[in-house]
Amino acid sequence: MKMNNSVVRAKPAGRTFVCFVIFVAMLLIGRSAYAQPQGPLSVPPPGKAATEQIPMLKDVGIDQHLDTKIPLDLTFSDERGQEVRLGQYFGTRPVVLALVYYECPMLCTYVLNGLTGSLEGIAFKAGKEFEVVVVSFDPGETPALAAEKKQFFLKRYGRPEADAAVHFLTGREESIRALTSAVGFRYAYDAQIDQFAHPAAITILTNDGRISRYLYGIEFSPRDLKLALVEASEGRIGTLVDQALLFCYHYDPETGKYGLVILNLVRLAGALTLVALGGSIFFSLRRERRQQNAVRATAAGAR
Repeated sequence: MKMNNSVVRAKPAGRTFVCFVIFVAMLLIGRSAYAQPQGPLSVPPPGKAATEQIPMLKDVGIDQHLDTKIPLDLTFSDERGQEVRLGQYFGTRPVVLALVYYECPMLCTYVLNGLTGSLEGIAFKAGKEFEVVVVSFDPGETPALAAEKKQFFLKRYGRPEADAAVHFLTGREESIRALTSAVGFRYAYDAQIDQFAHPAAITILTNDGRISRYLYGIEFSPRDLKLALVEASEGRIGTLVDQALLFCYHYDPETGKYGLVILNLVRLAGALTLVALGGSIFFSLRRERRQQNAVRATAAGAR
């Protein structure tokens, strides 16, 4: 009887062990099956590199034509619809030229806003030290659009008296192409979105129409604009301090900005040191000479 009871008790233990082994085996088989891919993975085709340039943008940019004279005999229409000659805005003062198009949904507005913000930051005044000429490179735009943009510009500039020195122009294709080509301003029309691709910059010209400086971007440092106008005027505007700053700051054509010239600063510091040292020696010798003269005079009086 004891043997039979022992056998009866042993059967459940053996079944439990067998069931445990089967469970572990099924678990391992299931995990292995889950880990295997059910089919080939779908890999998306490689896209274009982020650094790849859009073909149209290869035709957009600025070719600097420094010291080149623009054609001043070109004709345009001003914001009142009157035909004007480009040269009538030159002759006495430097000119700030902005090439934009008035229905531009983004970039051109930023350029004009950046220009007014920079003009607000300098003491020079339009009509006194410089002229502003804005030209649309879209031949389909009208003087009415130019007038609207000019009013917005003057309102933001905050100087109503500048009206006679701020000019917003439109023109025919041939005049536009001649001007933009002379400046080196390259742009392209995208028919799919009915917009122009173009660079963001302003150009500073001398009073006789020569290209003096390009300032890049949608925000222009007031210091850079002021120095560019002083250079374009060939020293006829600005103070002695402005002229001295041109010695310390040098125009970089690649960045379109003025950078501090360390070598010139070192030279200036060296020159000032020599002047200070020479002055110190001069006054020391002069004081010593006075003391010697006083001693001699005292000795002569004692005799």
